[in-house]
Amino acid sequence: MSDKPVAEMSFEEAMAELERVVNQLERGDVPLEQSITLYERGAALKKRCEEKLKDAEEKVAAITLDADGNPAGTKPVEGL
Repeated sequence: MSDKPVAEMSFEEAMAELERVVNQLERGDVPLEQSITLYERGAALKKRCEEKLKDAEEKVAAITLDADGNPAGTKPVEGL
C-alpha cells in the first residue's frame, strides 16, 4: 500500500492501488483490523477515481464541435 495521500494521486495511481487493495481483501488472508484499514483506503481510492473521471467527463463535454464535427474550441467549465 502506498503512503501517498489519496488526494494527491492521479487517476492511474489511484486505480492501480485500488486494484491492489481489492486483491488483498479478496484473498482474505489479512487480519480483521488490517481488512478494515484496507476497506477504508479502498473507499477513498474509489472516490478519488470517480472524482477524476467526473473532471475528465466535464472537460470532454466542454469541447464544442463545428459543423463538420471537428473541435471548434472549448468553453470554460465552471470551477476550472
